Amino acid sequence: MYVCLCEGVTDGQIREAIYEGCCSYREVRETLGVASQCGKCACLAKQVVRDTLSEVQQSQGVMAYSGNFVAA
Repeated sequence: MYVCLCEGVTDGQIREAIYEGCCSYREVRETLGVASQCGKCACLAKQVVRDTLSEVQQSQGVMAYSGNFVAA
């Protein structure tokens, strides 16, 4: 879905930017130009960033624990 109509940025592009190393809304904004024109998309863009960062952190936590189990 399009998040920023002015720059043509989708939620998928925001997620991809985070998967490629952006760690904050500021970095996503600098990378993609989201919310740099009218700003109406800022709230939604921030929510997508928050949700994606949370998903990434949870998946990294699961991966960290999965290596600690030993088959008996």
